[in-house]
Formats: sequence, C-alpha cells, structure tokens
Amino acid sequence: MAGVSTKDIKQRIRSMESTRQITRAMEIVAASKLRRAQDRIRDSRPYFEILYGTIAHIACTRPDFSSPYLTRREGKRVCCIVIAGDRGLAGGYNNNVFKLVQQEMEGKELSVLPMGKRAVEHFRSRGVPIFTEAYGEAADVSIGDCFSLSKQLAKAYLAGELDEICVAFTNFVSVLTQTPAVLPLLPLSLTASSRPQPEAAALYEPDPQTVFDAIIPEYLGGVVYGALCESVASELAARRTAMDAATKNADEMIGNLNLQFNRARQGAITQEITEIVAGAEA
Repeated sequence: MAGVSTKDIKQRIRSMESTRQITRAMEIVAASKLRRAQDRIRDSRPYFEILYGTIAHIACTRPDFSSPYLTRREGKRVCCIVIAGDRGLAGGYNNNVFKLVQQEMEGKELSVLPMGKRAVEHFRSRGVPIFTEAYGEAADVSIGDCFSLSKQLAKAYLAGELDEICVAFTNFVSVLTQTPAVLPLLPLSLTASSRPQPEAAALYEPDPQTVFDAIIPEYLGGVVYGALCESVASELAARRTAMDAATKNADEMIGNLNLQFNRARQGAITQEITEIVAGAEA
C-alpha cells in the first residue's frame, strides 16, 4: 500500500476496530441465545418421544392395522417445510439447506412451506409454489403455530392434495458442527424395532384407530417444533462461529495496519531527518 498516508491508515484502523466491536458483540449475543436454544431442544424431546412410542405401539402390535397416514402413494406431489433463518451472517447455514432440498426433491412436484425470511425470499424468487407464507418469520413461530400448520398439512394429505410431506432443517450436532437434513413426515414409516417395549399392556379409548388418527397431527407438530428448535440452535452456532472468525480476521488486519502505520510513520520521520541534515550541510 505504497503512497498511503498515516492519516488514511489510522482511519482504517479505527474502522476495523469498530467492526471488531460489532462482530464481537454479535458473537456474545449468539453464544448467550445458543445456550437457551439448547435447553429448548433438550426440554422438548421427552413429550414427543412418548407420542412416537404410542403411535408405534398402536401400529406395530396389530398386524391388521391400517391408516391413510401409513399408506404410500404413487404420486409425486410433495410439500416440504423448509426451515431457514431470518437473517444472514451465519456462514453457509441457509444455503446448505436450500441445496439439500434441491437435490432431494429433484423430479418431484414440489411445493414448500417456508419458515424464515430467507426461505421465503429464496423460493419466491425461483417461482416454487408456496403452501403458505403465514410462518415467514422463523423467530415468531411458536409451538402452537407448529401444531396449527401440521393440522393443515395433515388435512391436505388426507384429502389427497399431497402425496408426501417432509421437513428440511439443520440438525444441531455440536457448536462447531451442524448438518442439513430432510426428514419424511407423511406417510409414516414405522417398524416393530422402532418402538419401545411397553412395560404393561395399553388400553386405548375409544379405540386404537381413533387415538392414532388424533395423535398424528400432534406428533407432526412436535416433530416440526423439534426441527425448528434444532435449526434455531444451528443458526446461532453458525453465526457464533462466523462472528468469531470475523473478529479474529479483524484482529489480524488491525495488527497488519498498525505495523504498516508504524513503518509509514518511521519512514516519514526518517525523511524529515534526511531533509534537515541535507539543509544543514547546504
């Protein structure tokens, strides 16, 4: 950067220091929210594991049991709930989910139910049919909203408007690792080995079929809520990692600029001394 004045370098240093303060603050906020998001994941699991156990128990202990929710169809009409973020600055968090959906849904008649502003913008710009935009801001989606949208999708599935329903989200593995995933919701795929062994015989009132059909929308809502919790935690972890990297890059750039500033200042001092000495000799 020859020819750059010490004043310009000083301005760049101040600018980078301001940026570093912002990225550091965003990293701290993301880390704080991440702890709460991890608690939500842990607290939501037991209830929905019991629901799944009940569904599996009803379906797998009765050889003659049948339900529209278990029947596979030949059609390719798929509705995918795609959970992404409302903001950027989270590395590849959003794009990784979108790429996976594109790969998994190739050759199918796809419609989406986007959660998150980035998901709405992505699929709207590509002309993909949108089931509803009512849940376009992921930060505002509650557990009640998850149950509501699951009932809408289950109703559409029973009416024959959809052949498959799935959810695309980001699975929170650890603070440093988050993996995108597409999880099938309907039709349900249950096996005898997937259900927990009951401690005692269960009696369902008024009958197993009614209980099964009533639980399915609740179970779907729980799965969607769980996927939302996983995605929120993954987004916060990705943002924390991205802001940590940005802060470290800012530190490195500030160090380089300080070194450049000191060299430029030393060069200016040397030049002044040379001129003074030359003037004295003259």
